[in-house]
Amino acid sequence: MQRSAWMENSKSWMPFWSEPKTKCSVYGVCGSFGSCNDFTSPFCNCVKGFRIKSQTDWDLGDRSQGCERMTALQCGGLNNNSASSEKDGFFEITNVRLPDSPNTLATAASREGCELACLSNCTCSAYSYNGSGCFVWHGGLLNLQEQYNEADAGSLYLRLSASELQTSERNKKKVAGWAIIGAIVLAILVSIVPATLIVVKKRESRRMIEKAKAMQSGLVSFSYSELQQATRKFSKKLGGGGFGSVFKGSLPGSIDIAVKKLEGLYQGEKQFRAEVSTLGAIQHVNLIRLIGFCSQGTKKLLVYEFMPSGSLADQLFRSNSNVLDWKTRYQIAIGTARGLAYLHEQCRDNIIHCDIKPENILLDDALVPKVADFGLAKLVSRNFSRVLTTIRGSRGYIAPEWILGMSITTKVDVYSYGMMLFEIISGKRNLMHTGESSFEFFPLVATNKLIIGDIKSLLDQRLEGKANSEEYEKACKIACWCIQDDENSRPTMSQIVQALEGNLDVSIPPVPRSLQVLNESWTKSINSSSSHQS
Repeated sequence: MQRSAWMENSKSWMPFWSEPKTKCSVYGVCGSFGSCNDFTSPFCNCVKGFRIKSQTDWDLGDRSQGCERMTALQCGGLNNNSASSEKDGFFEITNVRLPDSPNTLATAASREGCELACLSNCTCSAYSYNGSGCFVWHGGLLNLQEQYNEADAGSLYLRLSASELQTSERNKKKVAGWAIIGAIVLAILVSIVPATLIVVKKRESRRMIEKAKAMQSGLVSFSYSELQQATRKFSKKLGGGGFGSVFKGSLPGSIDIAVKKLEGLYQGEKQFRAEVSTLGAIQHVNLIRLIGFCSQGTKKLLVYEFMPSGSLADQLFRSNSNVLDWKTRYQIAIGTARGLAYLHEQCRDNIIHCDIKPENILLDDALVPKVADFGLAKLVSRNFSRVLTTIRGSRGYIAPEWILGMSITTKVDVYSYGMMLFEIISGKRNLMHTGESSFEFFPLVATNKLIIGDIKSLLDQRLEGKANSEEYEKACKIACWCIQDDENSRPTMSQIVQALEGNLDVSIPPVPRSLQVLNESWTKSINSSSSHQS
């Protein structure tokens, strides 16, 4: 279901509300004993101990039949006196939206009592215990959602056969066993190292190893000298922008990091740490993870996870890089939109990125996109005019209302995303030199061809036409809607996600007047510059 508003200028309908907003908000979408997760692909999976009931239906996109148990339960576990049989147990699933239709047991006053009550009933499939009491479920579990961060999230204890639980226990024991063996081997190696070297290096190495381990659970505070050592005195520069330069580093345990030296920062120590703490708490599969920081006098640095595949700009524009296929590009577009939607709509304080461009979309070893540099605009807010000037050097990504000095909203990121989406489609920069004194502004070309129905020539020629025509036509339409002059005509990032995933229809947009003006202005400016140089 969706609602649309009539846009008089374009004589078309603009969607402004739709349901469902996410796949997991559809009731029972993954069926009985199916678990839904908006951040994974596929979004439906069977819970532990269960398998897909009808693989054919799942392959066709229908998961409503859900999953079936792989190993039967020992019904009446507490009353089963067979010496050979083992009692059922429970597997904990944390941070989930609990299934619908629970039964409340007022007689159970503890988690152990709740577990006992469930175990003694043959039909009990799972239980949950919290401050509100004991809840049990009989039969199938519907509407279970993982990675659920709302206030009503909880832990579910899923009833499984003893053999299923023993498999998990054996795996844990294997890991523990190898850990013990590793510890013994390490102790032997350490014992034969000359005592003088141990005394000299022991303290510093231990501190850095502890910090490397601590990064798994929270933000780590580094000293400036530690980051100098990790980056070999900032010798390998990865890139730079309006907020500072980035350098590659390495921590003990072969952990690669990216260290950003912030420039133009005037915040006090307390305020800086508070802002960094907020950024460190933001976790999303499509956002770069902040793992540490340094605040030492005027020196302010941020430590991020390192992305081995570089930036989207590297993959799209470097002549020596492999050509990204269309499927990968489309997934990058969706992932980036998800990350921005999370910043705009799901963070406690909504975050405007202010500098979306291919250089700020990083890719991991599986080419999963991670939005970088989010939240930095606020860190340098006292000197933001300088940053804005620098960002304007990224020609063509800044929304017209920002250039005109008007107040900005999340729609400036939508505009920048649209400009970047054009580059994902074409595989080249939006402003291209096409002759001795001739330039082509791709977004203007794309919007004009979109209106007349000629979009085949818009696709990156290196793909040789190997792309889903429905997807790149949809991407062209979305990109054009993103760069509309009136910010109210632009979609939200969550609407963009829905449209890219095929859950929202996209109409043909009008050609923004600002595109034509911008194209004429740039052409005159570049031609004038060329004539002066000659």
